[in-house]
Amino acid sequence: MEIRIIPIKGVPVPVKAGDDVAKLLCEAIDRQGISLQDGDVLVVTHKVISKSKGLIYRLSEVKPSKEAVMLSRSLGKPPELVEVILRETARIIRTRNGLIICETRHGFVCANAGVDVSNVDGGLSATTLPPDPDEEARRIRRFFREARGVDIAVVISDTHGRPFRRGQVNVAIGIAGIKPLRDRRGDRDLFGYELKATAIAVADEIASAAELVIGQAGEGIPAAIVRGLKYNVDLTSSIKDLVMSPEEDLFR
Repeated sequence: MEIRIIPIKGVPVPVKAGDDVAKLLCEAIDRQGISLQDGDVLVVTHKVISKSKGLIYRLSEVKPSKEAVMLSRSLGKPPELVEVILRETARIIRTRNGLIICETRHGFVCANAGVDVSNVDGGLSATTLPPDPDEEARRIRRFFREARGVDIAVVISDTHGRPFRRGQVNVAIGIAGIKPLRDRRGDRDLFGYELKATAIAVADEIASAAELVIGQAGEGIPAAIVRGLKYNVDLTSSIKDLVMSPEEDLFR
């Protein structure tokens, strides 16, 4: 099996509130002289979706709460930024080294509830995660099925850290048309041993692979096509299938 990862270039920068991300991607793909094929996976960074939905908060216009002011003093963060983080947080897991490890309303556990000041306007504003990344993925998938007649999967990605590992990787925060987990329990390895607990986070692997061409430094590549991957099509799966419950989680 050979897998290709094709960056989508030429999307207008910056994406503005009200822009149709699916249409912008479609037009960029056409200009690039490529086309989507049945079975492709389109990986889209959440940042362009958040911008298109107007999820940008100018920090000078944010009024911090008392809790935000108190936390900002211990973390060394602007209280306005801390306030935006708190608004996106369902539960604070831990604060340390200038970070707030949060559980978001989606159920993700990540730094600063996914609030990000990079690639916005030089630190004056912050973006938040889309309220329903799965629905954003479904909408993009519907657009390409109707506009180009192709059946693809869509993964919305974001950058997360990992417990006990340095560095960040891209992970899936929204999906459409793909089963995000490949359950290997019951399969046998090369030596005949029956696998008991192996489940592969396919959606996360796809998001991480796409990041190799999308990049993190604002190269203006907000999406990529992953081609050649065999995956299980599923029209009902949700990113919640990847979110571990507190009862299963060994770290909370």
